[in-house]
Parts: sequence; structure tokens; C-alpha cells
Amino acid sequence: MENILGKQLGNYKVEIPVYQGPLDLLLNLIERAELDITAVSLASVTDQYLAYLRGLEQMLPDEISSFLVIAAKLVQIKSEALLPRPVEREVGEEDPGVALVEQLKLYKRYKEIALWMEERQQNNLRTFLRVAPPPKVEPKLDLSNLTLEGLLNAAERAFAREKEKKPLSTVITAPRVTIREKIEFITKTMKSIHKMTFSGLITDKATRVEIVVTFLAMLELIKRYRISAVQTELFGDIEFEKSGDWNEDEEIEIEFE
Repeated sequence: MENILGKQLGNYKVEIPVYQGPLDLLLNLIERAELDITAVSLASVTDQYLAYLRGLEQMLPDEISSFLVIAAKLVQIKSEALLPRPVEREVGEEDPGVALVEQLKLYKRYKEIALWMEERQQNNLRTFLRVAPPPKVEPKLDLSNLTLEGLLNAAERAFAREKEKKPLSTVITAPRVTIREKIEFITKTMKSIHKMTFSGLITDKATRVEIVVTFLAMLELIKRYRISAVQTELFGDIEFEKSGDWNEDEEIEIEFE
């Protein structure tokens, strides 16, 4: 295929790094002639395009068929351009010149975008801009009611936790938390409370695994239409409530435990 691309076409020589088909050839001919993509420019490069087709000897029939389709359109466009008066078309009949011009313009746009993406890929610019601003954390430290006695009590509680820690030689097994257990927990909680927040389900001593499993349980209930959830702002708390067809005694089949 590469030896075909180097064939002389009159005063033109098609040299493109990646061969993509007849539209690529046609666009290259128009750009080399410094013409705008119009029906007139298509008619003017028809002879160069046909000369290229005569040199296609090593292509298979199914590969050259796409070239012949464009060639037929170009011959029709050029023949209509040579007529003394414009061609009268029936209502709804497509103008081959206009159709091919639009096809070439769209192809050129896609090609430009592909080259731009390839350049970014080569320059390692595979990045995404953060559209949403980071959440603003408002200061909530209130020292107005701080007393010496309160500080001592807080220090005693902190040191007491240190005594409860196991020595490093002791193997501690992480507690097993399942989605089914958390579904039952949310179900029991919502027997008396019809509407609550996700943060209300998390205790102060909850581990990261427990928080994640609780979130998955909530998603499972949303998927089963047992509850409906809404998040009014970015990074805000998730509010959810019972749906109309909530059945506390119904057994929920889940894919993962």
C-alpha cells in the first residue's frame, strides 16, 4: 500500500503518514491545491483522483470498491458542472455535490480531532480537569466552654484507650461485616424513623470497612426500590426515606453478602 501512496498525480504527490481511504486521498488533493471544500473543488480534482485509481493494481476488489463509489460521485459532479444550465432535481432528491462536501467536512473535522488527541497522548496529557471546587470546611472549634476539668477528663479518656490496645504480638482479626447485616440494620432503624441521613447510620467507632458496607447496603435498597435517596449538594450528606412499597418482612435476595 505504501508504494501506491507515493505515485505521482500530475503536479501532486500524495504523502500521508497514515492511509485511511478514499476520503483521505480526496481531502489531500483539495488541500494540496489550496481549495476550499466545495462542489467546484471536487470537480477540479476529479482527474487527479481518477489517475490515482488507474494506478491501483495491488488492491483487492473489496478494498477498491470504496474508491470506486467516490469516483462515481466525482464523475457525476464534474459532468453536472460542465452542463450549460443547472440540473433540475426532483423534490427530495439528494445533491451528490452537497452530500460529498458535507461528508468531507465532517471527515476533516474528525481527522483534526484525532490528530489533536494523538498529540496529547504522545505528550502524556491524559488528565482531567476538576470542574467542581473542593468543599469548604467551616471552622467549628469553640473554646468558650473549655475548662481545666474538662481537659483532664478528656486526657484520662484518651490514655484509657491506650491501655485497651493489644500488644503488637497479638493477631487481631478484623470484624466481619456483611451487606445483609447492614440491610437488616437499616430496616430496623427505619421502622420508627421514616426519613434519615446516611451519617445517622454511622457510629463514632465505625471502621472504614463498616462505612463502605453500610453504603453498599443503602445502594442495594435503592436498587430494590425500598428507599429513595437524594443528595442536595456536592459532598453533602445523603438523605433517604422509605418508598411507598416498603415491606419490612420481605426477604431481599442480594448478589454479594
